[in-house]
Amino acid sequence: MAKLCEGRVCIVTGAGRGIGREYSLMLAEHGAKVVVNDVGGEIDGEGRSIGPAHDVVEEIVAAGGEAVANGDDISDFEGAGRLVQQAIDTFGDLHVVINNAGILRDRMLVNMTEAEWDAVVKVHLKGTFGPSHHAARYWRDQSKSGVEVHGRIVNTSSPSGIYGNIGQTNYGAAKAGIAAFTVIAAMELERYGVTVNAIAPAALTRMTENLGMGQADEAAKEKMSPRWIAPIVTWLASHESASVTGRVFDVSGAAVSVSEGWHRGPTAQPIDDPEAIGPMVIDLVSKARPNANMLGYDKD
Repeated sequence: MAKLCEGRVCIVTGAGRGIGREYSLMLAEHGAKVVVNDVGGEIDGEGRSIGPAHDVVEEIVAAGGEAVANGDDISDFEGAGRLVQQAIDTFGDLHVVINNAGILRDRMLVNMTEAEWDAVVKVHLKGTFGPSHHAARYWRDQSKSGVEVHGRIVNTSSPSGIYGNIGQTNYGAAKAGIAAFTVIAAMELERYGVTVNAIAPAALTRMTENLGMGQADEAAKEKMSPRWIAPIVTWLASHESASVTGRVFDVSGAAVSVSEGWHRGPTAQPIDDPEAIGPMVIDLVSKARPNANMLGYDKD
């Protein structure tokens, strides 16, 4: 029996540890050839080491799979281009880009520095744009030359981005941007045979262990294991997911949900007098569904 991703060439960014490592191992288990990208930095983005990427490659090869390490900075546009080209040069094609790399520099808005804002937005948002852009150009050229394309982009949003979380205006804004990027890119790339989806994972990794998850009991930690995120991403990387695009999935060991995004709520006729518009706005808000909590449900 053919494996789910047999022969698929997949790039996984931020793949040296945590969720990205789980993606790489499961994709390889299901027959994919994996480019394991990781700069080997700390959770705040400082430091560099190709070691974590090489470690994952060694695990894959030891299990009989095919993989190669890449240490390019995906938030650098040229670095993202080199990553995509390495996949094509090494394995002869490219089918999947999983944008997973990220950093944290949490701070309350009043204390956040410009550098903390810029670093997080660059890695998450530009680091999603770069690999996606270069891969999309490759797939567009294939499609125009008559090649049947089955391309996949899987981005990484976050509950912080789609629901909100205190202390993460930089991270949440970037992750909300990635959700919007996903919806729009899906519209643009469908004509070339490319799907674009995103996940908003909740998992216990080195990025989240200091956010309260590290103090959970063992049963809760098991539900928050990053291994629960890999199955849906592996499926989204496969041929089987061709009918699913432009969606954001809220994923953990507790549940898999489709996040439904913004919808127009209660509506009224416009009023051109700011002194008279207040009661109408208050009435609309009273009728509207409240913003979700961090679990994606209505606040109590």
